[in-house]
Formats: sequence, structure tokens, C-alpha cells
Amino acid sequence: MEAGCSREREARNYLEKHHIMELLNYLTSSLLFFRPDKPREYLISILEKLRIAKITGVAFPFFMDHSNIVAMFEMMDSSSKGTISFVQYKEALKTLGLCTADEVLKDDGHGITLDKFRHEVNKRTQEIWSSF
Repeated sequence: MEAGCSREREARNYLEKHHIMELLNYLTSSLLFFRPDKPREYLISILEKLRIAKITGVAFPFFMDHSNIVAMFEMMDSSSKGTISFVQYKEALKTLGLCTADEVLKDDGHGITLDKFRHEVNKRTQEIWSSF
């Protein structure tokens, strides 16, 4: 029994160390966002762009640009209060592949503004892609 737990822990540590779940979440989100006719070729092209970005040191092109981030925020802020709830915020990050379901995020009790949302999306994107 102990060996099984150790192997499971090693596997989890490996996935976390190499941000594999974030990569898979990103690839899945990207597929659903663009819905390419040839998904395998599309995934290969994303991985190739990631490889080139890593070699050249150029930032990886993330599919959520400023207008997409604003549009996503506005969809969640249906009452136009200028904030979204912490739950909406965490779900959006999960949908974008920028956090995992079991990741603990700190809720400061304040609503999430567009600026904070945009900052977190950009920061997390850079953190994830710089680790590959």
C-alpha cells in the first residue's frame, strides 16, 4: 500500500513540477475556443510554437488577448458592477487552464475588478509558459 502512495505522490510531483496539467488545460481550452477543423494538426502547431518560443526566448502567443479578456470579464459581470465574484474569477482561471481545480487561491473578500482579472491572467500565463 505504501509503495502505491509513493508512486502516486511522485507522479503528482512530476505533473506539478512540469506544469503538465496547466498545459493540457490550455490545449483543451484553446481547442474549444478555436474549434479547428483538424484538431491534431492544430495541437501540433501550438506545441511547435511553444518549442520555438522556448528556444528563441520570444513570448508564447496566448490566445486570450486584451479584447478577449475584457469580453470574458464583461460576460461574467452581467450587472455591470465593475466586479466579478471570487467564484467567477476562479472558474474563469480554470476554464483558461491557468489554475487547477484543487489550487487554493486567496479570497480577500473584495470583488475582482477587470484590472485585477487582466493582471492575473497575464501573470499566470507568463508563469506557466516560462516554465516550459
